[in-house]
Amino acid sequence: MAAYATIEDVQGRMTRTLSESEITVATNFLEDAAVLIDVFNETATADAKKLVSCRMVIRAIGDGESSIPVGASQGSMAALGYSQSWTMGSNASVGQLYLDRTDKSILGGGSKIGTHSPLEDMV
Repeated sequence: MAAYATIEDVQGRMTRTLSESEITVATNFLEDAAVLIDVFNETATADAKKLVSCRMVIRAIGDGESSIPVGASQGSMAALGYSQSWTMGSNASVGQLYLDRTDKSILGGGSKIGTHSPLEDMV
């Protein structure tokens, strides 16, 4: 499957230059992201798929400038006690590709809740 974004697209959204090894990893991540995006919503627009692909890859490889993991929703640090902890958003983990809530919304999903009662079909 072809990726929806290029390394140049990812690099353009980052504040640093990717190393050669990161470029290799990001290229593979872009192909994997395309599969995950299509599983979620194959009919999303090309622009949405490109944006979400870049967001997913940047979260997975990190921005390289912060000690806070990309995708963390909470964090804490201590100094001389050498303590550090982070809470990741739902279904998030460092170094993994995932669709967050914003990505799903961009792709036309979002958090829709619905119900259906089989009894209503009987009347």
